Amino acid sequence: MAQLPEYWVYACVGVGISCLLASCFIPNESPLKKFAAIGLLFVAGFAWNALYAENRLENVLATELEGKELMLEGRVAALSQSNSSGAKFAFEVDDIVSGKAVLKRFPKRIYLSWQPAWRNPQAIPEVIPGQRWKIRAKLKRPYGSLNPYTFDFERWSFHQDFGASGSVRSGELLLDKDIAWTELELRMELARWHLRKKIQSMLPNDARYVGVLIALVMGDQNAINQDDWQVFNATGIGHLISISGLHVTMLAGVGASFAAFLWRRRTWPLIAPVSKVAAVSGFVTAFIYAWLAGFQIPAQRTMYMVGVVAFALWTGRNPRSFDIWWWALAFVLLIDPMAPYTPGFWLSFGAVAAILYAMGDSSGLLGIPTEKELEMHWVHRMGQALREACRVQAVVTLALLPFTLYWFYQVSIVSPLANAFAIPLVSYIVTPLAIAGALLPEFIGRWLLLPAHASMEYLAIILEWMAGWSWSVAWSKQPEWWMLVIAGCGIVYAIRPGAVDESWKRRLLSVSLSVPLFIWPTQLKTHLAQGEFRAIVLDIGQGTAVLIETANRRLLYDTGPIQGKKDDAGQRIILPYLRGRGINQVDRMVISHSDSDHVGGAATLLRHIQFNLMMGSLPSNNPLLHNLAARKIPAVPCRFGQRWSWDGVDFVIWHPHEETVFAEQYPGKPNEMSCVLEVRNQQSSLWLTGDVEKQGESEITERLDEEMLQEISDRELIFMAPHHGSKTSSSLALLKRLEPSQAFAQNGYRNRYGHPHPDVTARYQGLEIPFYQTPKTGAQTWIFKNNSKSSTQFLRHDIKRIWHRSM
Repeated sequence: MAQLPEYWVYACVGVGISCLLASCFIPNESPLKKFAAIGLLFVAGFAWNALYAENRLENVLATELEGKELMLEGRVAALSQSNSSGAKFAFEVDDIVSGKAVLKRFPKRIYLSWQPAWRNPQAIPEVIPGQRWKIRAKLKRPYGSLNPYTFDFERWSFHQDFGASGSVRSGELLLDKDIAWTELELRMELARWHLRKKIQSMLPNDARYVGVLIALVMGDQNAINQDDWQVFNATGIGHLISISGLHVTMLAGVGASFAAFLWRRRTWPLIAPVSKVAAVSGFVTAFIYAWLAGFQIPAQRTMYMVGVVAFALWTGRNPRSFDIWWWALAFVLLIDPMAPYTPGFWLSFGAVAAILYAMGDSSGLLGIPTEKELEMHWVHRMGQALREACRVQAVVTLALLPFTLYWFYQVSIVSPLANAFAIPLVSYIVTPLAIAGALLPEFIGRWLLLPAHASMEYLAIILEWMAGWSWSVAWSKQPEWWMLVIAGCGIVYAIRPGAVDESWKRRLLSVSLSVPLFIWPTQLKTHLAQGEFRAIVLDIGQGTAVLIETANRRLLYDTGPIQGKKDDAGQRIILPYLRGRGINQVDRMVISHSDSDHVGGAATLLRHIQFNLMMGSLPSNNPLLHNLAARKIPAVPCRFGQRWSWDGVDFVIWHPHEETVFAEQYPGKPNEMSCVLEVRNQQSSLWLTGDVEKQGESEITERLDEEMLQEISDRELIFMAPHHGSKTSSSLALLKRLEPSQAFAQNGYRNRYGHPHPDVTARYQGLEIPFYQTPKTGAQTWIFKNNSKSSTQFLRHDIKRIWHRSM
């Protein structure tokens, strides 16, 4: 059975929940009783989390069904992600038929993608929650590329309880609506779909920020343009473009005030106090809004806090602010043990904890004026409120600094300034107008949504201007754990309660403990000695991207594939990896040839990473060359015989021929023109071969005469299987001439080309050459030492895998 290599994490969560419950239920017991209770609760917490993991691990597609065409019958289980290129949605499976056999064991919940067939494009029908479909699809176990610092699709699938993912070939709508009256969750998903359609219909088709308004109303962020997200993150207002705790609190307050206004009529307060009715109404409003928002963690946290306050009011208790926070944390962890894996968990709970800790007096925190403040003139009260607001903003900015760097590798320098006017505008103008416009009838709602959208447009103009400042964002590598601890201790001291003017010097000194988080990248070392190098073979899918590092230089060989117009490996994988490592500059980009699976991410990387030179096999009319020329980055053609040295490491070009001339069109097949690069030191040799095939391999074999072979003799040779292991490559003649010690292939999981071909895999096995494939290993790190003990080390980044893979 599949195993989860992170059970210890669940044990830690169990301990945390146990301690929370113990502190809540047994505060005054003897130490012995408290210890026994904690032990009992620990066992219960661990058992609950282990059961949570096992249930999800058992909901996985059987390996033998991967790649087969199956007939599925079931319902759309949630709001779909729909756009012009297709739809992605959760599907609740009732029956699966393979051939003529009806399967008894299958995952109950899967994630499907329905896109037009590239050979026979057709319109994709609208997928609506609650619809019953009969779908013909190919499924696979949840699979995602596995690279450090990048999105882990497998973990996300595990969290969402998706036992398989797949692509739809065709579908037949059986029933337009199949929802029982007791299925409240599915009914809410249908209500969310109707609300999204309503908002879209009331705004013009060219309204750029309709996705932002939808996100503010119901938490669906899929329609927000990626370029807009970059602006929001660069200015530090990304937390506003969602269902934030502030929005839930605001709406809960409206619900409580409205209920109090109604309940004061007649003699109803004799039945129940107005305050208690208002508290219940506030919680119900928060619950409905959180449900409408898809139960995002910030919304959950606020809803539970409102609920704890309402419960305390009804039971005559007077909880402290942190008691409310701890109860909300306990509820979130009990319901969703995987919540700590999401950035929203840490950012939401961290921000509120920092505010509660720093502000001290809960009455001031809630905006309730003290007797001393009531005696002040209103001008002084306004000044006091402004100072408190500035302090809260500073506290949140400092407190979230470690979390932001850990999850996103960046900090917005302009965030305090941007939030100063974005928070009031979004929270008190855009969001109320958007919510009211979405809930009211269309003839009224349209006139509320239009000014909400206009306000967002004017805000975006200012944000784009600020995001364009060269110093608006500070980038950093992902901090080490000890750096987070040191910075955290300094921040806790800096934001502590009390008057700032009396201890500002000590507070400023403690903030300086966070400086290493930013200084570290400027002193970034590869930890490689002279003559050593490292190759990071990224798990890029059906494409190529390899980062070569010497003691002081870096080279990127190819930039991975592109799918559609915007989905490229540069944005999804390479850039996050470089950002996580703190790499902002690469000395040389080598593009093997012009195929989209090798050049797809180049345009994205050029916008964010500084390159000093490009070398490649590209025709003169290739768009990448024009892009480089516009950025004044030199570009030179790749030719046999070129060589250079960095830090005692030699780089040698073996192909194409030095007399090859690229006109408007290639004189030969693009694959055969691939730039073949060898990287070598005194003991090791690494060959990067692009998509070179038989003809190119034959030319390389001819060049490898005795004199050339003498240069690489007695070296341990690591060989990239050309063209991802296609049948037309990895010729026996070249393999026998080079005699590689080990080989690897970058290819997509169950790709449609069948790479690597079984004949090629058998050829490597017949020659007793270990052959590693990125779909099985994840990203590979090859370290090439310069000593006699161990010349080459191979590291696999597969420690985070949730399901074992069988290929």
